Amino acid sequence: MIDREPLIAAARAAREHARAPFSHFKVGAAVLARSGQLFGGCNIENASYGLTLCAERVAIFKAISEGERTFEAVAVVTDTDTLTPPCGACRQIIWEFCGDVEVILANLAGRVEVYRMSALLPKPFDVSNL
Repeated sequence: MIDREPLIAAARAAREHARAPFSHFKVGAAVLARSGQLFGGCNIENASYGLTLCAERVAIFKAISEGERTFEAVAVVTDTDTLTPPCGACRQIIWEFCGDVEVILANLAGRVEVYRMSALLPKPFDVSNL
């Protein structure tokens, strides 16, 4: 059983570092590696928008760059009433690098929903398709 609170807290803390001067939509994410280590990430916008990085990808790529290869869960925190799931690009990255992990959605008011990645991306494209 995954202790979700530290993961949500790490995502909430990462959100504070978001750079969102255009959308003003700050997102924090955290990934729990099988080693027990947590890696946080925030969204980072730029004027071209297309080169913006989502918080989920930042957290996962940070973990990968530190040598982690297996993951247990991902948390995403926003300041919205309706909880915000990962975008399509992030769903693909989560599937490829983390597999069918728990995805924990939370907001600053303490609302939490939990999904399996397979529910968010029911017919994924991955190495089995190549």
